[in-house]
Amino acid sequence: MHATMNIEQARFNMIEQQIRPWDVLDAHVLYLLSVVRREDFVPAQHRALAFVDMEIPLPDGQCMLAPRVEARMLQDLAVQKHEKVLEIGAGAGYMAALLAHRAQHVLTLEISADLARLARANLQLAGIHNVDVRQQDGASEMPADSPFDVIVLSGSTAEVPQQLLQRLKIGGRLGAIVGDEPMMHASFVTRLGETQFQTIQPWDTVAPRLRNFPEPSRFRF
Repeated sequence: MHATMNIEQARFNMIEQQIRPWDVLDAHVLYLLSVVRREDFVPAQHRALAFVDMEIPLPDGQCMLAPRVEARMLQDLAVQKHEKVLEIGAGAGYMAALLAHRAQHVLTLEISADLARLARANLQLAGIHNVDVRQQDGASEMPADSPFDVIVLSGSTAEVPQQLLQRLKIGGRLGAIVGDEPMMHASFVTRLGETQFQTIQPWDTVAPRLRNFPEPSRFRF
């Protein structure tokens, strides 16, 4: 019993001390963070870190993003019940689980076979059935299932991937963490028309790179 109490206290502290101060005030997002069991998505050896404000190592050199980054991304994308979501970088499946509670369907692509298996198992364990985990390189192979209402990159890229913007429906949104160390920007791009896009960058953070997206040269002559 005592252990359960500690987990619930740790979860509560995460929400109150990390997530809310980061302007995550959407009641439904806060509710999801309290019911989707983050600890069940964390590799067993790192379970003690489940609610800590840090990235958590995953197999294959990948990692789970810090809880506040996932929560703020989830809030700012404002996913609706009728929407189809594409995630690049499934990791252990936690972000896909959060998205699944808000969306009609989530397709999540994971370059690592080990992680794709892990994410699938974790989502099944969590009783989530509207997520399709696919082992695929989101940087090069585009799923035939497009267009999407929402595309979310669970990791950073040097710039917003243009090929992904073309996979958005009109009115669709892409959320990504863009730029270089030491400071990157959360970028939200809305597709207003066939060739019209609007970008906002409401907050800064740092996140590890997604694999295989281009790294343009910093020096432009």
